[in-house]
Amino acid sequence: MAKTPIFVSFDFENDRRYKYTLNMWAANTNIDFTFDDRSSGEIQSNSVGVVKNVLSRKINEADAVLVIVGAEANKVHRDRLEIGYKNWQNYEIAKAKDLGKRLIAVQLNSLYIYPEELINANAVRVHSFTQDAIIRAIRGY
Repeated sequence: MAKTPIFVSFDFENDRRYKYTLNMWAANTNIDFTFDDRSSGEIQSNSVGVVKNVLSRKINEADAVLVIVGAEANKVHRDRLEIGYKNWQNYEIAKAKDLGKRLIAVQLNSLYIYPEELINANAVRVHSFTQDAIIRAIRGY
């Protein structure tokens, strides 16, 4: 079975260990799971325009965007005015919606609030960070 290209949206400072877990799952040849492993933390530029261009291209290449909803998902970024959204996760979600990408929201804790752009976005909701739940959401069942 072909692997689904996934772009992962996450808060690099607080939730990267979840992204690393996804990397481990993707490396396992027995799991039908893959995603583009380039995140905003890996883009070597302080230019908001450069970051936007790279993120937009990577989101466009994906079939779906998996959003890791952590405690800081709505934290205001210092460059919010230039980004045009509260933070990079909200930008990534808005771009995914503009491109008609499927959204999957993985809420790490039931107390964590979804990023503003994810509210009413018709995203598949996953209420636990488990391999089975995430794979089911990616596969659409």
